[in-house]
Amino acid sequence: MSWGIVFRARQHVKGSLWLLPAIGAVVGILLSDVGLWFDAHPLNSDVLRYSSETATAILSAIIGASAALTGFVVTATVLGVQMATGTFSPRYMRLWYRDVMLKLLLAELIGTLTFSFWTFRDVQPGSVPDISVTAAGIAVALGMILFVVYLDRFLHRMRPVAVAALVAAEGRRALADWVKEASRPDTAYVARGVYSGPDDPTFVLRARRPGTIQAVDTRGLTAFARRQGCLVVFLRSVGDFVTVGSSILELHHADPPRAARERLEGMIALGEERTIEQDPAFALRIMVDVATRALSPAVNDPTTAVQVLDHLGETLRLIGTTTVSQPVAVAEALQSGVVMPVRHWPEYLSLGVTEIREYGATSIQVVRRLRGLLLELGAAVPAENRIAVDDELRRLDATVHESFGGGADLDLALTADAQGLGGPMGQSASPRPS
Repeated sequence: MSWGIVFRARQHVKGSLWLLPAIGAVVGILLSDVGLWFDAHPLNSDVLRYSSETATAILSAIIGASAALTGFVVTATVLGVQMATGTFSPRYMRLWYRDVMLKLLLAELIGTLTFSFWTFRDVQPGSVPDISVTAAGIAVALGMILFVVYLDRFLHRMRPVAVAALVAAEGRRALADWVKEASRPDTAYVARGVYSGPDDPTFVLRARRPGTIQAVDTRGLTAFARRQGCLVVFLRSVGDFVTVGSSILELHHADPPRAARERLEGMIALGEERTIEQDPAFALRIMVDVATRALSPAVNDPTTAVQVLDHLGETLRLIGTTTVSQPVAVAEALQSGVVMPVRHWPEYLSLGVTEIREYGATSIQVVRRLRGLLLELGAAVPAENRIAVDDELRRLDATVHESFGGGADLDLALTADAQGLGGPMGQSASPRPS
């Protein structure tokens, strides 16, 4: 089984809402048999006892409560997803169907249902599984507690700032993993479009089906390059969509046999949509989507955009202070290994601020917070990355003068503010002469 298939299977398991509940149903049946064994054990003759009528009533109530609560949880989650995707971003759905707490709650409720139903069939007029009935009551009580915990988590995750915090944490984790891979001596991560290989390729791998490049097995590729004595040069970045026949990578200095080519293809995972695992830019994309939705005329909530900028700024700071691309000389020095094209700092910065600046151009608090963010980045990133920050500041100045030029609030709009409005004011830009 190839690495790409395993990766997609792992993604399917993470996003599956039925797998863990199905396991819970099977566990409920197995635990019911275990409970019946304890009921038949002579050491348990003095436990709490029920009449057959009482046990039947209790188990019937538990079965109905478990089924009803399961339906309520599913309904509430669907409604929450509908509201979240309309208010935040459709890309936010992954935080719902990957929520472990939701899956554990459904597994516990369905497990309680199957446990109680399996126990119900052993209630006889002269024989009642007392321990199993008590265990079913404890299980439904545990389900209620889990439901309250899930509801609390559900409501807190409906806040836009919570969405931004969760996505930012995922993006930072992906960046840390990526930096670890980039530190390997036989790999080179260079800015896209600056390196095309040492000579004409001996083999070009083309996509046999359409899809988004979700992840790449860089360790497997470097091992492949060492065995074949070749250089693997990627032509696409993780997150790119490829059509049938599109070039994905090139091999230099080797033309491997058909079986090796198939193994090579299996080290690339293609899917329907981007994932954050090896694509920190996708985390920025989701946060920007949340902010621009908040700035749309239908919502008109600039404060949400300012809150998103807080977490967006921290993620950009981490990217800007991290070596996200290596010099071309590193790639040129490789005789065998892997060269991956990646986004460089100006692309990340543009992704993070351009659309927010465009949609929030007429909001004083958005442009003030955006200026504060850029000034903070300028003070934090290395000197070579400040050029892109200064360019974004010039673009922000032009946008502010276009939106507020000649107005009474031009001086306010040109001032940095860590809170958008109401916070301690920072540096001001010099107004341009009219």
